[in-house]
Amino acid sequence: MSARGVAVLLSWLSCCGSALWRYSSNSPNYRIFSTRSTIKLEYEGTLFSEWSVPRTCSIKNKSSPKTELRCSSPGVQTIRPIVTGPDLEEERYLSVDVSHTCFLWYYNVINFIHNLTQVVTVWIYDPENADPNELLRNANEPSLNSIILSKQFATLGQKPTIQTFLERKVYFPHRQMKNGAWQITIPMNSDVLKEIEGNQVAFQDCFIADILFLLTTPLLTMPEIPGFLPISSPQGSQLIADWAACVPSSVVVVADMETFQTNNSFHTWTRIRVPPNILTDDERHSVSDVTLSEDGIFFLINDILYIKKFSAFTRLGEDVNLPNGGIIGITSRKWCWVKYLLKDKGRRSNMAVWTENEVYLGYTSLEFVKIITTEKLKELLNLSSAATLTIHNVEYTGHPLELAVLLNYCMTCNAIKKIYLAIYNEDTKQWVYQDFALDVTIDTFLIPHFIYSAMPELILQDKHRIYYYYHNFTDTGVVQTPTEFGNLSSLSHNSIIHDVFIDYYGNIMVKMENNVMFYFKINIKDALKLHLWTNSTIKSLISLNSSGQIYLIYVFENGTVHPQEYPLKLEAQSVTFNTKEKCPFMAFHNNIFGVFYFLDKGQNLTVWAQIVYLENIGLYIIVESYGPNILEKKDHVHYEIASGYCTKTMHENTGLLLVRVRPSDYAKTCPVAPKVFQIAVGCDAGKFIAVKGFNKKECLHYDFFYIIEKSYLRTRPSKHLRVQYNWEKYGCPLRVDFREKFHPLIQLYNENGYVEDVEVNFIVWEIHGRDDYSFNTTMKKNYKHCFSYAIGKPGDLNQPYEIINKSNHNHLVWPLDHSGMYVFRVKILDPNYSPSAYLVAAFLFLLMLLFFTILVLSYFHYMRIYREYIYVPFYKSERKPKNN
Repeated sequence: MSARGVAVLLSWLSCCGSALWRYSSNSPNYRIFSTRSTIKLEYEGTLFSEWSVPRTCSIKNKSSPKTELRCSSPGVQTIRPIVTGPDLEEERYLSVDVSHTCFLWYYNVINFIHNLTQVVTVWIYDPENADPNELLRNANEPSLNSIILSKQFATLGQKPTIQTFLERKVYFPHRQMKNGAWQITIPMNSDVLKEIEGNQVAFQDCFIADILFLLTTPLLTMPEIPGFLPISSPQGSQLIADWAACVPSSVVVVADMETFQTNNSFHTWTRIRVPPNILTDDERHSVSDVTLSEDGIFFLINDILYIKKFSAFTRLGEDVNLPNGGIIGITSRKWCWVKYLLKDKGRRSNMAVWTENEVYLGYTSLEFVKIITTEKLKELLNLSSAATLTIHNVEYTGHPLELAVLLNYCMTCNAIKKIYLAIYNEDTKQWVYQDFALDVTIDTFLIPHFIYSAMPELILQDKHRIYYYYHNFTDTGVVQTPTEFGNLSSLSHNSIIHDVFIDYYGNIMVKMENNVMFYFKINIKDALKLHLWTNSTIKSLISLNSSGQIYLIYVFENGTVHPQEYPLKLEAQSVTFNTKEKCPFMAFHNNIFGVFYFLDKGQNLTVWAQIVYLENIGLYIIVESYGPNILEKKDHVHYEIASGYCTKTMHENTGLLLVRVRPSDYAKTCPVAPKVFQIAVGCDAGKFIAVKGFNKKECLHYDFFYIIEKSYLRTRPSKHLRVQYNWEKYGCPLRVDFREKFHPLIQLYNENGYVEDVEVNFIVWEIHGRDDYSFNTTMKKNYKHCFSYAIGKPGDLNQPYEIINKSNHNHLVWPLDHSGMYVFRVKILDPNYSPSAYLVAAFLFLLMLLFFTILVLSYFHYMRIYREYIYVPFYKSERKPKNN
């Protein structure tokens, strides 16, 4: 944001409403808030007199509503404005650190579409001595101060790398520093969460903080087309928003005058408008819900669904298998799971649509499928056929493949109704009724918010209260407050709940319509009122920025949008300071660095978690899992006591489930969130096997047929067999001399490259029926009695022994009187390479052998049913050698 933009924002924020004050720092997301930081104070209101600050802090001008503060001593600093009149302004308890982290990484990205790469220019900057463009994230090159600082670090051995969060791939600078910056080239891929890391190098006792950020492929916002008209919610409505689950910086916001879209957390944005003559004026200002997807932006208007694409605005109905009207809700996924396991080539929906009596799932390319009706749900849930059952609300859970449906159930339906809950699994296609029932008044409307957790856990909001359902619905109640028994409206001047926001770290924020906010954490049953941050007249919303940190979106009456970072950690520390609430543990460590682990059958996953706490508290580690009970789990707990602290460590072997590892007790002041990850056992579509030495591309492709003589075929047909060779399908041949022993070495690969050599047994056979080859080992050489004695003859042990593995020295033997081409099919015999029964047949790949001059090897996609096979030959015909 420009300096003028900041001034406009502050002007709007301070224009009206009650008095409040807030603070900011030069460090993005308040990453550095220490004795080295400049703290900017700002008071909104007309009664300001001066600032009250501790003696350990120096203030630039304590009589100015806007001033700067520095605190030379670490600790909790009590700060408040002194005002005229009888009322006192609230004071904050700001936690100022003493830290050796002083500098930050700055990055700038250039996209190259022609080769699908991104060049990231990286340099070091000091937020206390940075150029304004660096502070506003507008810089394209380092400032003079940053050039000097970066070069100084480079001479000390500093060199940044970029690491992907999911795959843990590391990318290095591809050249020496240029103009005070490093350049790192990375491929565009779906692993969008990345981290810039540096070496542990200090300059003047100061280090550089690593930075986590989103880096996506170039995302386009819809253009503003001249002549198109605004689309909005009804006048006076609160903001409505949706964002891409795995790219939270991509957001669409509907206000009561315009709709806005951004792909960079509103650093830049556009207005979404629609063509004239499609909607009436009333319809254009009647948006009740919005969803963002790959296909476009979906708008719900007067119970009808529309989609906005780049240049078109279309009404959806029977043409895409949706009802023409009567739609009461739409939703999209809130939690990001890039990887997940689906059986039988299944697919996962990206949005849900529902009427009072039907639920539809939406997929890419505008495909919608009805999955249930309330009449069918009555049968599945064994409910009375005489009762009234309607759909109350629908939301995706924290599970990557599940959807929850809240149901209204009543007999007379005059005053009270029951809310039931059923969960649908997109993989198993099964509905499961949950142990959930809530009595509410007939006009109550509840909005569910599922927690990022292993088991189904959620909080519900009505207009005034928050209900919690923890630990698979075994721990339930109303979130309490210090007064008013959990009625948040009574603590916020009778305003009602506008939104509930939950992040991946377990923080939960409840925002009222007048911008009063409350705070608690997952598995916590009471909430605290946060300090007032935003004027009550401003329309605002909570979201996540490209660094995964919370920020506020402001929409002003003049049709503009401004983002503002929000220091949730500092604000939470301030409001909990006087409560004396302490985190029950000192540290919670683990080695769970990923969110998705794939196990083949027979493999083990070992993780550890460690909790450190005062010895008289008695905590322990809880491992919760949700999913099929198909794996064995072993626990080992180790205790250690030193200097009054207890250390407890747990090791785990577990499998295909959602798993959460957490301490047995928790508090709002705990900085570390429980760890949630997914373990999948089955067919990993990203794995495949190949024969060592095989090459797919380095050959000339041409039209090619070859003949197999009938005497070389097992069934001895009456005619020769003519075979067409498919270069695109098979690949390139590998040359081998017929006198060489051929022992195929099978290797396992995944999307990251080579994994391991396949050690287990496999067999091969020629797919066209050739039998003019053999093996150098016979059954006799490998035969062993299963018992100490045997009755009868074991059979002809002089037959070829056809089982091959990496170490048994068995190899293929070719005939000496002719050359030929062989296409072999391979089957892995070890069941640990077929962990899922529905994909046992996927252990097939094709191996092509052209002996005397050529050996063609091909690979197949590991554990996939009849996937594309890749092969290649070399000669157009087979021939017998001529006698000299």
